[in-house]
Amino acid sequence: MSKRFIIILLLLSGIKLYSQSADIKLLRSVYTQDALHSDGFFRFLSDSEVYLVIGTPTVIAAAGLISHDKNTLRDAGVIMASAIVNVAVSNALKYTVNRERPFITYPDIIRKSDPSGPSFPSGHTANAFATATSLSLTYPEWYVIIPSFAYAGTVAYSRMHLGVHYPSDVAAGAVIGAGCAYLTYKVNKLLLKKRKIRPCNCPDL
Repeated sequence: MSKRFIIILLLLSGIKLYSQSADIKLLRSVYTQDALHSDGFFRFLSDSEVYLVIGTPTVIAAAGLISHDKNTLRDAGVIMASAIVNVAVSNALKYTVNRERPFITYPDIIRKSDPSGPSFPSGHTANAFATATSLSLTYPEWYVIIPSFAYAGTVAYSRMHLGVHYPSDVAAGAVIGAGCAYLTYKVNKLLLKKRKIRPCNCPDL
């Protein structure tokens, strides 16, 4: 599974080389220089991502401490671990590909937010999808899954609406975030399984 994920990351980085023309066309179809009433909402939503990434496992951990529930504490740890893995992978790829932001390359794209670092992949999108995927895997109920991915998808759109990311940046961020969360979840399940089947070293009675 990890080899497949690495291959996917390499393929995603290749998008930069072959899709620039399609990327800017798609971006221009959803972006406008005009000041819109929705700009403030999308800036707020985009900026809220970091608080959600930190706040989600923190709230779950607090609930686990209050209820003295070790499983809930483990859930919080897994969600936090997926966020850390995602940030590491996203930033490594971001500075390896080193793609310029659309507003730098194209004068008609005026940024409506203040991003930092290179463009590919979208870190905000990756973080939002990592959190949404972790929550959905840990608590597979419709009332968790639907709001989580609705939020993540809206954050992804906001990055294009604000003129700070290409569509391929956003698509790659979604795949990376979801992939890191899924791998972290599966590794945790594997570790739990090994722990349960570990032979006992108890002396014979």
